[in-house]
Formats: sequence, structure tokens, C-alpha cells
Amino acid sequence: MAVNSGTHNVAVLVRDGVLPMELGLVHQLFGGARGPSGERLYEVRTCAVTGPGMIRTDADFPIGAPHGPEALADADTVIVPASHEEDESLTPGGLPASLARALDPAAHVRLASICTGAFVLAAAGLLDGRRATTHWLSTDRFARTFPSVTVDPDVLYVDEGRILTSAGEAAGVDLCLHLIRRDHGAAVAADVARRTVVPPHREGGQAQYIQRPVPVRESTSTGAARAWAEDHLHEPVTLGELADRAAMSVRTFNRRFREETGLTPMQWLTQRRVDRARELLESTDHTVDRIATEAGFGTGASLRQHFVTGVGVSPGTYRRTFRGMDAPHTRSPVE
Repeated sequence: MAVNSGTHNVAVLVRDGVLPMELGLVHQLFGGARGPSGERLYEVRTCAVTGPGMIRTDADFPIGAPHGPEALADADTVIVPASHEEDESLTPGGLPASLARALDPAAHVRLASICTGAFVLAAAGLLDGRRATTHWLSTDRFARTFPSVTVDPDVLYVDEGRILTSAGEAAGVDLCLHLIRRDHGAAVAADVARRTVVPPHREGGQAQYIQRPVPVRESTSTGAARAWAEDHLHEPVTLGELADRAAMSVRTFNRRFREETGLTPMQWLTQRRVDRARELLESTDHTVDRIATEAGFGTGASLRQHFVTGVGVSPGTYRRTFRGMDAPHTRSPVE
């Protein structure tokens, strides 16, 4: 659901051994989200269980946490980055008392973890009966330690509604953009991604670890074909045409494409078309049928099917959520 008004408070709970990159990406992405008048949409606070003070990192410098655990009580979203000093030693019910007390008031707000920060949520019992993920190097240990959690080792992030988990540092970028997209729509998230120079959207189900023993030379990459497809989403695009654009056989193109993106060409193309439909629903008054044509789905019925699968709501509901209840209601048989 979108954040309707006011500034959304994000608390980042740091512990000794925190990875500076994970802390920084949360501030960079949420801090860069702007509303239509340029207003900040999020306030990000760095807090520590032990109160304001210095926290060791896994680098050769400490960081200052200006807030104590009281910041968690006022938060709308709490994000737990990894700590390589303690995460993999945690067990069910085995959180340090100070950490358990700090998380208690945050147990009913939106919670997200980056990398092995999922161990904290699991040790607090917050992931029992849920799907979750963590860094691929730690998924086996995570599954053995927390058998009540359904571990998905192959995805970038898992969205269970109020609680979300992600894989390593780069997947934390995807998770934060996903949360911004959930709150404020595709256009705001895409603007944040452009400012940060990161991909605007990688689905959570994309593989987190893509093994490529031999680096792909630029001349044999599928990047040019993807760029061409992005400019021709409104046209019928076939696998054979994409392979021809890359000067490869269909079989080789398929293999290279999966190596580079973790998706099949048609899965990727469908995701890009859903993204395009999101942008048009947010920024235009076009009918759903016209948006289906411009996004390359052909018919409103096809758009609705793929949109509900990819986003979880109908195009009409999505538009009303991100443009307000007073947005024009465009009549269409798919709504």
C-alpha cells in the first residue's frame, strides 16, 4: 500500500561488525526519494542497541550512531543490516537481551533485513512459518539453525508483506527500491535508481548468484539486444529477433541471456513491459487498453493477467493507489 502523507521514518539498526556499504545504501536510496514538489519522502535514522555512540564496522573505521533504541519505537520501517561478528552465531530465541528488548517495540512495524541480518529476525521468532532468504553462502547454516523458516536460497529478496528479507549487499539495493516502489510507485523508484545509477527493477525471484566462470566479452553480450527491446516494447518482439540482434543462435542467446540476467528472455521482456505499464498508469490518463498496446501486451486482458501476476493487484487498483482516489476512472472490461 502506498504511503499517503507525511514523512516515512526508516530506522537502521546497526551493530558491531556492520557492513558500511549496507548502511550507506539504505541512506542513499531512501534519502534520495522525492515527492512531486521535491520533498523528502523518508527520514532515515541510524540507531544502535547500546544507545548513541560509536559502532565497529567490518572495515578499519568505526561509524557514529546518533540514535539509540528509542528510534525503533517511532519507526515505520526498521531495517537490519548484517553484522559479521554475530549473525551466524544466533539461534532460535538466542538474541542478546538488549537486542531483543530493542526489537520488541518494532515487532509490529515493517521489518526488513539485508544479507545475514535475516539471522536476527529469525532468532527473534519473526520469520517462523514464513519464507525468507539471506546471502547464498549462509543459506545452508540458516536453514539448519531455523527449521521453522522456509529458506529460499536462490532469490534476491522475499516479500512477505510486513517482513522482508534480502540476500547480499547488492540485493539490499533491490530490496530498498522494491520498498520505495511499494510505497510510492514505479516512477519515484525509477528516479531514485537513475540518481544512484543502478538498475531500476530486478524482481525478487531473480537468481542471486549467477555463476559465470569466463567473463562475457562486450561483443558477445546480450546488452545491445536488451537495449533495443527496451525501445521497442510496444512492438511484437520474438526470441529469434533478439538473437539476431545479438548475432547469436537462439540457443546461445538463451544461455548468455540467463548468465547475464538470471532470467529467460521472455521473462525479462514481460517484466519490462509490466514496468512500462506501471509508469503509464501513474503518469497518464490512458485507458487500460491503450496502455496494454503501448506496453506491448496487445490486449487489456493480457495486461491484466500479467500485471496481477507480477504486481499483485489489477491495473485499475494500482492506478487508484498511486494517483489517489480522485484519479480519473478509465472504463475498461479488465477493471
